[in-house]
Amino acid sequence: MWWFGISSDIGIDLGTATVLVYIKGKGIVLKEPSVVAIDKRNNRILAVGEEARMMIGRTPGNIVAIRPLRDGVISNYDVTEKMLKYFIKKAYGTRRWSKPRVVVCIPCEATGVERRAVKDAALNSGARKVYLIEEPIAAAIGSGLDISKPSGSMVVDIGGGTTDVAVISLGGMVVRASINTAGDRFDEAIIKYIRKEHNIMIGERTAEDLKIKIGCAYKRDEDISMEVKGRDLISGLPRNILITSEEMRVALEDTSRAIAECVHTVLEMTPPELAADISEKGILMTGGGSLLWGLDKLLEAKTKVPVRVDKDPISCVVYGTGKSLEYLDKLDRLTALSDL
Repeated sequence: MWWFGISSDIGIDLGTATVLVYIKGKGIVLKEPSVVAIDKRNNRILAVGEEARMMIGRTPGNIVAIRPLRDGVISNYDVTEKMLKYFIKKAYGTRRWSKPRVVVCIPCEATGVERRAVKDAALNSGARKVYLIEEPIAAAIGSGLDISKPSGSMVVDIGGGTTDVAVISLGGMVVRASINTAGDRFDEAIIKYIRKEHNIMIGERTAEDLKIKIGCAYKRDEDISMEVKGRDLISGLPRNILITSEEMRVALEDTSRAIAECVHTVLEMTPPELAADISEKGILMTGGGSLLWGLDKLLEAKTKVPVRVDKDPISCVVYGTGKSLEYLDKLDRLTALSDL
């Protein structure tokens, strides 16, 4: 059995787009896309992570590259379990190890059923005990905020599947909201816009490249452009087109506005004393989606509150999860950390 020998506690940011694994005493040891390639003929897993991501849109009929997490929660339990087991084994290498304690990040509005699914998947992947921590709490810890004080801090965590917004004070969430508008919805909006305006069909990977390189949520001072390749829906043949950043702003307008309105709604529900703290300290943005150019400017314009993006927004949540490993016994009482 490979569950034998040295044990180290593990923190996992189980994201819709990316899985990050943190081992106590070592730091981040794994960062891979949450994608699994499966042979439909025998239901056998062919590849996991980056190798599987490279197959998206390029597989024969019998092979399908899927993402087992959708909108921040498990959509395919069996595949998620196998993916987790693979990542945990890869993170530890070839050494023998005993069952570790595991902390897993979840969306702040996850239901009891969704929480149980994450816990069961981690237990069946080899964990001795599983704790769950809400993403805004982990993001706040990872960014260095002192959440134990009676002072309001606002975190906006924009991942692949969900945007979690929370006002945190005294180690807990006073006001919170979660919407299924995040990185994946940005990609879908880009694909839909280019199909509608240019009669060109592009894939997920091309849409993500556009989002990263020229995507924006606020008008740029200088327009930039990028050439993309896709399939002409009229002729059925490949065709190249030039897409501008202003077109990207229009394509992403509705999804960006949905996030801004969610933040605005949470601020409206925040008690006056905590709202005053937030007005002074500003709003913290974390998660890969916060890297969309101009999204911080859009939130500032909408809320009239200063907004800053964490220096390492993609790894912020898993760093917070890693820090929580040092205080598993205390944090179970102090924060939203729960072993259900």
